Amino acid sequence: MQANYKTYDFQKSRDRIDEILDSSDNNYEDKKEIPSRDNLTFTNGYYVYGSAIFVDMRGSKDYANNHTRPVLAKVYRSYISELVALLNSLDTVKELYIEGDCVWAIYNTPLKTDVNNVFSISAKINSLIDTLNIKLRKKKYTAIKAGTGVHYSETLMIKAGYSGSGINEVTWIGKLVSETADLCSKANKDGRSRTLISNIFYDNLNNDNKSLVSKCYLPDCYQGNYVNITMNNWVEENG
Repeated sequence: MQANYKTYDFQKSRDRIDEILDSSDNNYEDKKEIPSRDNLTFTNGYYVYGSAIFVDMRGSKDYANNHTRPVLAKVYRSYISELVALLNSLDTVKELYIEGDCVWAIYNTPLKTDVNNVFSISAKINSLIDTLNIKLRKKKYTAIKAGTGVHYSETLMIKAGYSGSGINEVTWIGKLVSETADLCSKANKDGRSRTLISNIFYDNLNNDNKSLVSKCYLPDCYQGNYVNITMNNWVEENG
């Protein structure tokens, strides 16, 4: 979120704290689907179930040392822009975030078909990285590595920020974000596959998608290097 300078008023700060802490516990509702962010105020919130995908580069510090800053900027822009385009291409997407070289999204997935559609996006992520690496090699740039984590769980959705300033963001509290991020941090590392999916996410997949992954025990999840067939055809023809 972009900053906009304002002087700090200690009295107003105390008033804002009181307003938040004195708000009713009944303002936090359970919802079967993720509501619009427009329904959020600074004193309410929603407990919802949804799915998340986290994608993060592996070895980004070493990668930065191997290229000039202009090249690094072009690689990162290509990587981030196309991940955002891909994560945003599913109509159940609710929120997208960019944190350094990590890109992640939250999806509304009340049905098993919705969960399987998110799985399909994770397959396209692997194919997108393969596609980008073909283009990087042709430029004599180093290929990149990325790990993906996918999960389904409950989360608390709130609006957090500085009331009255226009500086605010939807914040997700609970297992969904933290556990997806943890899976992502372990993916494509120490011999694990590029994508790690949680057990509960796996349980909601159809049999065809389940057949594309295998059990992983450290951490306790499922893993796979599955790809999107159409995108992979281009990769094989141009690799």
